[in-house]
Parts: sequence; structure tokens; C-alpha cells
Amino acid sequence: MTATAEQSAEPAPMGLVAQLARFVAIGAFCALVDFGIYGGLLALTGQHVGGGVDAGAWHHVAKGISFICGTTTAYLLNKRFTFRAAGGSGRFAGFVALYATTFALNVGMNALMLAVLPQMPFRLTAAWIVAQGTATLVNFVMLRTVVFREPRA
Repeated sequence: MTATAEQSAEPAPMGLVAQLARFVAIGAFCALVDFGIYGGLLALTGQHVGGGVDAGAWHHVAKGISFICGTTTAYLLNKRFTFRAAGGSGRFAGFVALYATTFALNVGMNALMLAVLPQMPFRLTAAWIVAQGTATLVNFVMLRTVVFREPRA
């Protein structure tokens, strides 16, 4: 087999725009996973994400669980379809470190928004959106530049 045939067997690396488009599409799906689980867990306490009533610490627990579910789904899909990366212990360790950081950022931002937003309709949804957006931005940058960085030729 020639070098050209070997090179064409591997998928061509994706550029920033293609990666970003896939990341956004996968992120939208994973946000639905996260938000759906968050809403389902809040419903266990009689709350709903459009409500303005505070259920205390349970919001933070529900947000933490939903974040873990959503980001685990995101990692698996992005590894395969966005960054086309192999696994390995180094990448997994990078994933764990990144998601531990963004987990704290996401749950902390959600708690901050719940503390500063006035009682209003869709207060929980607004807090979730700010927390999710902040964590998503940090995730993309760190996944692309650190965890799934393509090795230099």
C-alpha cells in the first residue's frame, strides 16, 4: 500500500468551523438531556423549571446530577464525531480534570444566578441557561486546545 492510500484511509482533520458546528449540534442535544433530567429531578420535589419557588439545596443537587449526565453524553459524542479522537488514559484524565472544573463552574454559576436573580417566572430556566452557556464555552475551548488537541506533525 502506498503512502497516499494509507493517508486517504484516515479521515481528514476537521477545521474549526466544522468542529464548532458539530459541537453546537451535539451540545444542543446534550443540553436537552441535561435540562430534561434537571426538570425531571425538580419534579420529584413538586417543582418545575419554569417556577420561581426555591426548593433549597435540592436545586444544586439536581443541577449537579443533570450536568454529569449531559456532559458525559457530550464527551462520548464529541470524542467520536467532533474531534474524531481515540481514547486513552491521558485523554480520559484530561476529560476528568476538565469536567471536574466545568462541573464546579456550572453548578456554581447556577447557584450564583439563583442568588442574584429576582423571584420571577422562569428564574430557574434563566439560571440554567447562564450556567450552561458559561460551561459550554469553557468546554469547547479546552476540549479543542487541550483534551482532543491534534498531535503536531
